[in-house]
Amino acid sequence: MTSWPDTRLCDLLGIALPLIQAPMAGPNDHALAVAAASAGALGSLPCAMLSAEQIRAEAARFSELAPGRPLNLNFFCHRSPAPDAARDAAWRAALKPFYLELGLDPDMPLPAATRRPFDAESCALVEQLRPEVVSFHFGLPEAALLARVKATGARVLSSATTVAEARWLAAQGCDAIIAQGVEAGGHRGLFLGDDISTQPGTFALLPQIVDAVDLPVIAAGGIADGRGMAAALKLGAAGVQIGTAYLLAPECKTPAVHRAALQSAAAEHTALTNLFSGRPARGIVNRLMRELGPLSALAPAFPQASAALAPLRTAAEARGSADFTPLWAGQAAPLARAQRAVEITRWIVAEALQCLGR
Repeated sequence: MTSWPDTRLCDLLGIALPLIQAPMAGPNDHALAVAAASAGALGSLPCAMLSAEQIRAEAARFSELAPGRPLNLNFFCHRSPAPDAARDAAWRAALKPFYLELGLDPDMPLPAATRRPFDAESCALVEQLRPEVVSFHFGLPEAALLARVKATGARVLSSATTVAEARWLAAQGCDAIIAQGVEAGGHRGLFLGDDISTQPGTFALLPQIVDAVDLPVIAAGGIADGRGMAAALKLGAAGVQIGTAYLLAPECKTPAVHRAALQSAAAEHTALTNLFSGRPARGIVNRLMRELGPLSALAPAFPQASAALAPLRTAAEARGSADFTPLWAGQAAPLARAQRAVEITRWIVAEALQCLGR
C-alpha cells in the first residue's frame, strides 16, 4: 500500500485513501457514497433533509452495496429560528414579481423548510445504525447528545471555518477537524460568528489549524483534482474532503439545469449567498443572486428562506431555467469531470501521488 504523508486519517476512519466524499444534501444519496467507498474513500450520506425512514433505507442500501466499508452520516447543528411573520412577509413581497412572471399565486401556501437540526430522534437513529463516522456542520450538538454519539464508537468530525472554531471543536472532543476554506461549495460551516470577512481561503486556513490543534485536519474547499489534494497534504492536511468534483458523475442526482451550469462558462463565477436558505453558501451566480443579492437582509433565518423559493424553482426548472435553483458549487467547479465517481476518485488520487513523487 502506498504510504501517505500522514496516515492518521486513514487509520482513524479505516479507509485506504485520505479522501472523504463530501456530503451534499440534494444530489447525494447512497449511489455516490457507494461509488466513493468502492474506490477506497469515505462515502458520506447527508441526513439533514431526510426523514428517519429515508436515512435507514439509504444506510441499508449502502451496507448492501458496499459491505464492510465505513459510512459517514452527516447532520446539521443549527438552531431552529423563532417564527418571524414580518420577515417572512417582507421576503414574499420581494419575491412577488418573480411569482407573477411565472404565473404563480404570490399568496399560495408554501411547503415547510426541510432542513432539520440534529436532535434526540437523530441521536437515537445513530445509536441504532451505528455508522463508523458521524460528521456535523454548523458546530456540534449539545453535550449530552454528542456524548451519546461518541458512546456508539463513531468517529466524530465537524467543520471549522476559522482557527477559533477549530480550537473549540477540538476542546469538545472531535476526532478530526474539517478545515473549510471560503472557496468551498455549499453552506459555510461557521458557527461562532456570522462575519463573512473572517473566513480565510483553504490554503491560508489549513496550516493555521494544523498548527493550532493536535488532531488530523481535513482540507475542504477549492480542491477538485490531484494537484489540489497534493498541495493540501503538503501543507499538513491528513486528508481532503471533496464535493464539487463529483457533481457531474452519473451517480450524483444533480438536476439537469445544475449540470448545464457546471459545464458552461457560468461555473467560473461563484459567490456566497444567503438567498436560498438564509445562511451563506457558495453557488454559481444566477438570476436571483444578481437581482436580489447575493447577500440580502431580506432573507429569513435558516432554513426558512427556502420555503418561498421552492415554487419558483419548480416552475423555472420545468422550463429549463436555473434562475431560482441553488447551484451549489465551489470555486474549482470548472475542474469537475463528467465521469463515474470511482474514476474521478482514482484520477484525483493518482494525480496527487504523482505530484507528491510517490
